[in-house]
Amino acid sequence: MKAIGYSETGPAGVLRDLELPKPVAGPRDLIVRVKAVSVNPADTKLRRFAAPLDDQPRVLGFDAAGIVESVGSEVTLFQPGDEVFYAGDITRPGTNAECHAVDERLVGTKPKTLSFAEAAALPLTTITAWEILFERLKVSRDASATPQTLLVIGGAGGVGSILLQLARRLTNLTVIATASRPETVQWVENMGANVVINHGLPLADELRRKGLTEVDFIASLTASDRHYESLKTIIKPQGHIVLIDDPEHFDIVPFKRKSVTLSWEFMFTRAAFHTPDMIEQHRLLAAVSALVDRGEIHTTMTQDAGPITAANLIRVHEQIEAGSSIGKTVLSGFPH
Repeated sequence: MKAIGYSETGPAGVLRDLELPKPVAGPRDLIVRVKAVSVNPADTKLRRFAAPLDDQPRVLGFDAAGIVESVGSEVTLFQPGDEVFYAGDITRPGTNAECHAVDERLVGTKPKTLSFAEAAALPLTTITAWEILFERLKVSRDASATPQTLLVIGGAGGVGSILLQLARRLTNLTVIATASRPETVQWVENMGANVVINHGLPLADELRRKGLTEVDFIASLTASDRHYESLKTIIKPQGHIVLIDDPEHFDIVPFKRKSVTLSWEFMFTRAAFHTPDMIEQHRLLAAVSALVDRGEIHTTMTQDAGPITAANLIRVHEQIEAGSSIGKTVLSGFPH
């Protein structure tokens, strides 16, 4: 089967077109014929730092949408012919391949109203955003709950784009997003932000300009170390901060006086450690698929970069590393 991978770490140019054997299903696995994938910052980080194992090329890719081709002996949730979407498992070969093996507990039914490309934009960022809101921050979905504020740092990226939508549709939070360019400001407003501030300026000053001084919750999706001093100032006493990036330094001691809770969100934890609640990712993807089909949540796809080839993936990796992406970029189909 066709696949894209690399044999040594390095810049985007290390990616190569490959021919590899088709995967074999484990007991709980689906073998999915991949129709579309999207690219995430996790792909670029692994390409730079994660060496291939056992002298075999490493295949990247997490987000995928496709059709179930076959199932393992213990599969109960899906059958061949089902259209699915999912974000995979960081400990297994990735989705940049014509066929992919994935545990059924990580997979959701693809929204019927979306194309494969539009659906492939959603899983990883949706799982991350959902877990931030409802598992780390434990935000109430009760419309009568006490109004609170959420600041999303990096609102125009993949996670921010879906987090804004979920927060606006499913909670009564006042949602504040950061964006610094006219096009990203417009994007986060379209995604549901009540208030937009510029992360290129001190966040405390920007909040005051909008009549705010502190927030209950912060989802720090990028540049957490750069905004560190602001985070200490703007989080409310007994507030909660969630980080998903990899700051070089982040001292938690100064947050003690405010009794602030700090959490990490890493959506691959369940799959990597086979936690007993792995199936929660199947359930949340099913819930989001229903929201999409009801028109309450929209795909965050902003660009289809063409077929799934090394040349196209190199170009998308370089775009992501340039730090100017809005929403999600997808690739569809394999050349014949």
